[in-house]
Amino acid sequence: MTYTGEVEVGGPADVQDAGVLQITKVAVGPMSNNAYLLKCVVTGEQALIDAANEADTLLALIGDDGLARVVTTHQHGDHWQALAEVVDATGAETVAGEDDADEIPVPTTTRVNSGARIRVGSCELEVIGIVGHTPGSIALAYDDPDGIVHLFTGDSLFPGGVGNTFGDADAFASLINDVESKIFRRFDDDTRVYPGHGNDLVRLGDERGNLAEWRERGW
Repeated sequence: MTYTGEVEVGGPADVQDAGVLQITKVAVGPMSNNAYLLKCVVTGEQALIDAANEADTLLALIGDDGLARVVTTHQHGDHWQALAEVVDATGAETVAGEDDADEIPVPTTTRVNSGARIRVGSCELEVIGIVGHTPGSIALAYDDPDGIVHLFTGDSLFPGGVGNTFGDADAFASLINDVESKIFRRFDDDTRVYPGHGNDLVRLGDERGNLAEWRERGW
């Protein structure tokens, strides 16, 4: 079946192949968070982005192949409710942004900043710090050598705008500046964005012309 990225709580996961990296997307409740299981098809190594909730659902996806690490995109509680149980069951390393790690109640094994690299078998994810939704939010970029860039943005970028900054004008300015400079100015139009909630942004270029509008509206 063709990957759409349209998942719902209680429904099936959606799977696509990005070269040698297999991406499995699932939605978990109660806030319809997205969790992404990444698997290197060469080595079989797996990593999870955001153990948001429903540990049983996530552990069923992980299966018997084990889990090398869990990356938490930011400190908000809806993105780590299943983290302790998943780590206890798998022994996975925990990874989070340096400036958010202390606010995540499961100890962070590896604290990262922009430019760090996270391995998934023979694949590599680049860490991009995006400050604004939280101080230590991170995005993860996988550049498929034979395809497009796949960008996992947590709650920093969605179809239609940037993440919530809760009325904080300085935080919004930081977020929109980072999203523009570190994502839109850097990555091609065909880049696919996988956010922390809801549907994917299929083509980054589809929103490129809307940045000025986002700035003006302030959210």
